[in-house]
Amino acid sequence: MRFLIPALAAATALTACSQPAPSGEETETRSVNLYTARHYASDEAVYAAFTEATGIEVNVLQASGDQLIERVRVDGERSPADIILTVDAARLFRAEEAGLFAVSDFSDIEGVAANMIDPDGHWIAFASRARVIAYSNDRVEAGEITSYADLADPRWAGRICVRSSGNVYNQSLLAGMIAHEGEAAAEAWAAAIAANLAREPQGGDRDQLRGIAAGECDVAITNHYYYAMMARSNDEADRAVAAASSLVFPNQDTTGTHVNISGAGIAANAPNAEEARIFIEYLLAADSQRKFAEMTNEFPVIADTQWDNDVLAGMLPFTADSIAIDALGENNAAAQRVFDRVDWP
Repeated sequence: MRFLIPALAAATALTACSQPAPSGEETETRSVNLYTARHYASDEAVYAAFTEATGIEVNVLQASGDQLIERVRVDGERSPADIILTVDAARLFRAEEAGLFAVSDFSDIEGVAANMIDPDGHWIAFASRARVIAYSNDRVEAGEITSYADLADPRWAGRICVRSSGNVYNQSLLAGMIAHEGEAAAEAWAAAIAANLAREPQGGDRDQLRGIAAGECDVAITNHYYYAMMARSNDEADRAVAAASSLVFPNQDTTGTHVNISGAGIAANAPNAEEARIFIEYLLAADSQRKFAEMTNEFPVIADTQWDNDVLAGMLPFTADSIAIDALGENNAAAQRVFDRVDWP
């Protein structure tokens, strides 16, 4: 097991940066430059814990995933980025296609399923999110929906809320269907969903849940952690929205529920590649994995992680799709073409 943090790496890093210096000399401060598309309190807590454990400072540049990719691409060899960290397999794939990642060997980090690691070693997942179906507790019977395919039935006409086809989570969901069933079957499903919409797609995943609570639709497609955020919110209105619906983890008898990731890789021109490796390993250490579960409501990728989150625990166990995550990125362009052909707004 090559978790250098917090034991071995903490010792070696602190040796490098905190040994008493000869008189008149300054000690060298180690740092790592993180380009991230995430914006969560859990991440800030992880950065602080990492620096405390290792003495390595984390310099953060935050932007959207596509902006980060473009920034690193334009900067080229001059880029100071050590780590590129983003959400969704499609964005990781775009960065990989642009040559922005170094080739690394993450396979020796124990506890991470093989499908959560890029087969060419460009990136590794450190948290996951399931694309689930929410349904109204008042207007839908438990057990009416068990699969994504069920939503294509005409009985759901005028009853579905979902984000636009431009949303990368929907693109990856469809990309997974293409990988499993082929483009024709995925197109038939997407056309049926477009025909069953209760309203024009609008807002984010939480807005789809609000649509159920407001009676605008009866079912919605959402990431599990948005529901958990609302169920655990300090805002009474958000808790009421979550209480109005329940979740289905689809396809338990077939492919398993579609899962996407947050992932990170070492930048191709990283000036601090050693520190970048230590940081990525720290994302997969027990304390970091616990923070992602408890603070961001994501599922850890290390299966035996111990955490305290009753809402998240209530969603387990479920069978996740074991498809190689890189297949979602490879099929993203095809998914976009399908959405365009079926006029999913």
